[in-house]
Amino acid sequence: MNQKKRIQRPDKAIRITNTPKTVKKTIKVEQKPKSRAKPNSHYLENDKIEPMASISSIPLGRNSFLSPDFYQIDALDLAPRLLGKYLKKDDVVLQITEVEAYRPNDSACHGRFGITARTAPVFGAGGHAYVYLCYGLHMMLNVVADKEGIGAAVLVRACAPVSGLETIQQRRGIKSEKPVLLAGPGKVGQALGLSTEWSGHPLYTPGGLEVLDGPEPEEIVVGPRVGIAYASEEHVKALWRFAIAGSPWISAPKNTLTPLTSPSLRIRN
Repeated sequence: MNQKKRIQRPDKAIRITNTPKTVKKTIKVEQKPKSRAKPNSHYLENDKIEPMASISSIPLGRNSFLSPDFYQIDALDLAPRLLGKYLKKDDVVLQITEVEAYRPNDSACHGRFGITARTAPVFGAGGHAYVYLCYGLHMMLNVVADKEGIGAAVLVRACAPVSGLETIQQRRGIKSEKPVLLAGPGKVGQALGLSTEWSGHPLYTPGGLEVLDGPEPEEIVVGPRVGIAYASEEHVKALWRFAIAGSPWISAPKNTLTPLTSPSLRIRN
């Protein structure tokens, strides 16, 4: 018993003099990995994705509008040129980050049905809007391409928010600042508050729905279009989907997108 007491006394002395320092060091070592974990993760659930541009950096004067000639080219040429441009309606400004081209004689283009009450805007002159209802739920915004009577357009698949975030969130019914807010064509139409009544609206004039000039992306990725399994095999495989490389504001699937190394990768008919 006496021997045990002698052993315990040194132990107590050690605890009194050394334990506080040991505990402090242990806490610091354990907390550092936790504080570093989030920045090293890739788009975690709670991460905040910053908008691509500030509204103060966008020239919103008359010179920001693109001329009708800008749009009156082949949809396959117009599509990548629309990346980085701005969509403006009300207090909402979005930057286009992903698009798809739909051309004449394209088995996935609405123009294949000919001119109907629904598709008539597609056959108008380039630079007008074509908005249609998909699955009875989603308003899909297209920018009409090429000359009048051709029947071609570019679908806006995804955007990044620039201004009017609260309005976007309210229209979308989701309190988020992540890509889920605008990564998808139906989400873009909802964020802009569109209806089919906007079909045929000129995008190059002030008022209402507008397309404004913006910076060209440094790099572009391409891939096959989404949701066109009904089209011919040639058109299903065509690399007519374009997106800004490195942008988180891109819809799924992303694993089909590859760097644009040569225009020859995009088939033409």
